Amino acid sequence: NIHFTPLNIAVQQKEAVTVRLEEGMVLDCLCPWDGNLSMVSWTKVPNKDPVAVFHPEYGVAFSHQYRERIEFLRTTPMDGSISMRNVTHQDIGLYHCSVQTFPQGPWTRNIQVEDLEVTVADTELVAEQNNNLTIRCNHQHSGIVSQVILEKMLHGETWRIIGVCKKVEGGLVGEDYSDRGQVNCADSLDVSLHMTDVVQEDSGFYRCTFNTDAGVKTTSVQLTVTAAVVLITLFFLSFTTRWIQPVVIHDVYLHWGGSCWTFSTHCHPHSSSEAQVRSRGMFSAKKTSKLNLSVQCRSII
Repeated sequence: NIHFTPLNIAVQQKEAVTVRLEEGMVLDCLCPWDGNLSMVSWTKVPNKDPVAVFHPEYGVAFSHQYRERIEFLRTTPMDGSISMRNVTHQDIGLYHCSVQTFPQGPWTRNIQVEDLEVTVADTELVAEQNNNLTIRCNHQHSGIVSQVILEKMLHGETWRIIGVCKKVEGGLVGEDYSDRGQVNCADSLDVSLHMTDVVQEDSGFYRCTFNTDAGVKTTSVQLTVTAAVVLITLFFLSFTTRWIQPVVIHDVYLHWGGSCWTFSTHCHPHSSSEAQVRSRGMFSAKKTSKLNLSVQCRSII
């Protein structure tokens, strides 16, 4: 007679474990029972992007963005845990580990990697809206730099890569993913982001991660873009009229950047044959555009 051992189907640890984003972080995936491990696979949710695979006979395989950054720890025969180095904020997210075993079947675990640190900038920049500026990440650490990753985190968003500079076979390779400005790479692997006509939505944190032979170093910049304030002083002089009575300017329209302000001022008789208008107004605007001014005057009688 042939007897089959019943197999369990996908035993899963239901609650995701939270791991702090840090250099050398360990994503633990240790199967709780004994048996024969046939394969370990890691994916990143929600798209099930492949991360790494371990097979006892065929070895390991890594997705290209994780090559030379992930190591299977293998502390026990049923251990599928991995460690990760040269981490960036692109490594934040939910990871799924699946351990295939015999005879009890698969065991799975979810691990959430989060940035639990409060971001503190090394440098603070303040720029006025519509101005140009350059954010520089200059390497001031010891060690030989092999790669620099430039990331940004705007208000209410997560970190995302906007530029990469690296040395490949003795040459300089630059990758520009920024939709706001231009990323420039120097031969020394100093990186800069040049931005024109900045807007308040550009405010946020910008971070450079330097991969060196002495380890990973970071430097960050906090950018604050303020609204441009334009003060306009208006003078209206030598307005003549035959009216002896006081008259009033009842429609004064100032068109500036798509907005319109209205104010009134009085025309007082300067003599029996003319009236003179003297008015001064001060305004602020957040945008710069062509100034259009229209004035109408009428008798108050």
